[in-house]
Amino acid sequence: MLEVGQIKEVNILDLNYLGKGVAKVDDFVVFVEDAIEGDYVEIEITEVKKNYAIGRVLSTINPSKNRIEPPCQYYTQCGGCQLMHINYDEQSKFKKTRVINELKRVKVNLDNVSIHDTIEMKEPFRYRNKTAFSVKNISNKVVIGPYEQGTYNTVDINTCMLQSSVADKVITLIKKAIKKYNIKPYDKKTKTGTIRSIVIRNNKKNELMLIIVTVSEKFQQKDIIVKELVNEIKELKTIIQNINSKNTNLVMGDKNIVLYGEGTIKDNIGDLIFNISPNTFFQVNPIQTEKLYDTALKYANLNKEDICFDIYCGIGTISLMASKYAKKVYGIEIVEQSIINARENAKLNNIKNAEFYAGKAEKILPKLYSKNIKGNVVILDPPRKGCEKEVIDTIINMNPEKVVYVSCNPSTLARDIKLLESGGYKLKIVQPVDQFPWTVHVECVILMQRSGIEDKK
Repeated sequence: MLEVGQIKEVNILDLNYLGKGVAKVDDFVVFVEDAIEGDYVEIEITEVKKNYAIGRVLSTINPSKNRIEPPCQYYTQCGGCQLMHINYDEQSKFKKTRVINELKRVKVNLDNVSIHDTIEMKEPFRYRNKTAFSVKNISNKVVIGPYEQGTYNTVDINTCMLQSSVADKVITLIKKAIKKYNIKPYDKKTKTGTIRSIVIRNNKKNELMLIIVTVSEKFQQKDIIVKELVNEIKELKTIIQNINSKNTNLVMGDKNIVLYGEGTIKDNIGDLIFNISPNTFFQVNPIQTEKLYDTALKYANLNKEDICFDIYCGIGTISLMASKYAKKVYGIEIVEQSIINARENAKLNNIKNAEFYAGKAEKILPKLYSKNIKGNVVILDPPRKGCEKEVIDTIINMNPEKVVYVSCNPSTLARDIKLLESGGYKLKIVQPVDQFPWTVHVECVILMQRSGIEDKK
């Protein structure tokens, strides 16, 4: 039996879903941080559980051929990326394997299923159009950055290789302003201070929205700070103060005060324009989003006779793209502001065959179905927790020809596929998309068809 403190030399046989190396000592599984498949390493056992142990690398005796030097100076501290020590092609293989393993875990029928290689990103840096960083005072020093992996300890950064370079400039100037005007970062323990976080959003034109999250509306010198930021950063189109007074780990609250500009920015996907508010969801990787949504619409294969449901529609991105091909699209989303944006976006793009409903999908969808409002094609794009059972049950009762599922979590995707499978649907295609390079996360588009129904084409 392994004991804490033991030193072992091990071969890393695989990666688990969190990107940790998997080794075995006398058939006992050991998970090893910062180790990759193919490494031969010396480790120290740091924790022993009933069915597995955890180890840390003391030295790399023989590195894997797929190991690289992490390009980011903060990688060993920051929890934002987990795979920067693995070459990019190998990361893509890992993500495809992760999806397959989750499908196998719940015994999804994979006979005659096309599982494609992960769609990679040509230039996998500076891709994020949204980043959120905490603001802390550590040893009388203003610290802004992401959290360490698995903790709420803030890593002080000056640059992030995943966000735009102009967003880096925002971090520098916010730090400078906080020091200059003696503004106290919020301390959850003492419940004192003002600024909790900053959120930076940008569009394809690199126009910026800056959201300063404070614990209350009181924010000294904010007018002067806004003026200085706008003068220094010409790309800043709007600045918002978001109020989050709750003792929570959620970054943003519900109340927004526009300090500069219109309070929104616009971005496009293809030839459609979208209005984005501070709290609304918009995919963070615009380059891969076009590939992701194009794939979803390809699988949906809509025509002018089709009635399409877009469940968890956000600000209407997929809905409005689908509306160009379908007879009618119904979008459902729990965030009311997103539905307001979706309706605005429909008007902005002169689209009249998309109808949007605000509320919980598990309430709205059954209600529409009870009124005999049905779709023969359903597109799902749920949050990480996946679909509520009531949504799956209603889809099965509605009996559409096709279900296209866009997922950011292979585990809940597999669970929901299995439920749809039990309702008479067959998995046809699985397409992983690398929406989040250098992380363990993977987006996926799948097509399911009602048993016995072949694609229209």
